[in-house]
Amino acid sequence: MIGSGVFMLPASLAPFGWNAIAGWVISIGGALAIALCMAALARRFPDVGSPADYIGAAFGATAGFLIGWSFLAANWPSIAALAAAAASYFSVFAPGLTAHPTLASLAFLAAVTLVNLVGLRTASYFQVATTALKLTPLILVILLVARLAGSDSVPVILPLPAEGLSLSAMAQAGAITMFALIGFETLTGLTDRIRNPERNVPRALFGGTLFVGILYLIVCSAILLLMPPAELAASHAPFADFVQWQLGDLPARVVAVLAGVSAVGAMNGFVMFCGELPAAMARRGMFPRWFAHANRVGTPVRSILFTSLIAAVLILSSTSSTSSTLGGLFSAMALLTTSTAVWLYLACALTALHFRIAIPAALLSVAFSIWILVGSGVGTSLLSIVLMLAGLPLFWKARAEAR
Repeated sequence: MIGSGVFMLPASLAPFGWNAIAGWVISIGGALAIALCMAALARRFPDVGSPADYIGAAFGATAGFLIGWSFLAANWPSIAALAAAAASYFSVFAPGLTAHPTLASLAFLAAVTLVNLVGLRTASYFQVATTALKLTPLILVILLVARLAGSDSVPVILPLPAEGLSLSAMAQAGAITMFALIGFETLTGLTDRIRNPERNVPRALFGGTLFVGILYLIVCSAILLLMPPAELAASHAPFADFVQWQLGDLPARVVAVLAGVSAVGAMNGFVMFCGELPAAMARRGMFPRWFAHANRVGTPVRSILFTSLIAAVLILSSTSSTSSTLGGLFSAMALLTTSTAVWLYLACALTALHFRIAIPAALLSVAFSIWILVGSGVGTSLLSIVLMLAGLPLFWKARAEAR
């Protein structure tokens, strides 16, 4: 879950002020409700390999495929953005990376792809190692906030807006904050590769989401409330700037590098998921059989390469564009990723209602999903529907193979 989003979002959320903090609270609550729904579905279907199968069991194979495809497609722009973010963060120590952003981004993508091609166990070990490193900047910010709270010179805290909080602003901020929370559901795509899924999947889903949500709320709220809004909005590395404000240049540079490690770790997780999900769907006849091919150690090589190829195309297309700023491109991709992924959350909540399990959490998840789609904007939500329907030719191909 912890990738480049949390390290970049304080700048994107600066114009929203306290509305952004309210957006964080609502997003974390909504993510926990969705995690409870998915945990209940994982217990109900312990031998199922992806959320698409839950949904297919309730609403038919076509619905299951469309939702599974929409979430798969939502991860491709995330992988491309994470590769570019990793290159940007590491340019602190290697300035030459900024001179060749496309090649640098592709190099990070290629490295993560190779790790996943070695096998799921290697990719999971790599994930644990990068997670240990990526937590360091977040813990450092918490310690700095604690030090500020105990000092005699406490910085001025951003006041509450005189007009009060705005439902519209909270919805817009919530759609942006949700981008940083996306990732908890990827575990469900690995259910059939995990020991004791009835126990381990629900524990990881809810416990991991709760831990990361609290961490995000503390560190992002601190940066939003303590840094001047105009300065924060103009920042390209808000975490590094916050640390530099308190500790100087060298610790800030270290934080920037660790943020790059965070982006690489998140990219690894998404490549792992996007490699396993098409293979699992192909084994169940929902994807063409070509995607189900695995090597002698069970690695879905074709699915991983397919994922990385699409991410590479997105990198090439986005870095050659001169019509948008980097910040604008990041925000647009974040909203598209969120609105496309939300269809999975909504469908899982409706599936839980269909099977009459986790009903309170499912009702909250439905309301929260609709709230996120409204906050993403009509144009972005419609584009996510187009992206979802674009996978139908693959589904028809799989059905033809089955016949």
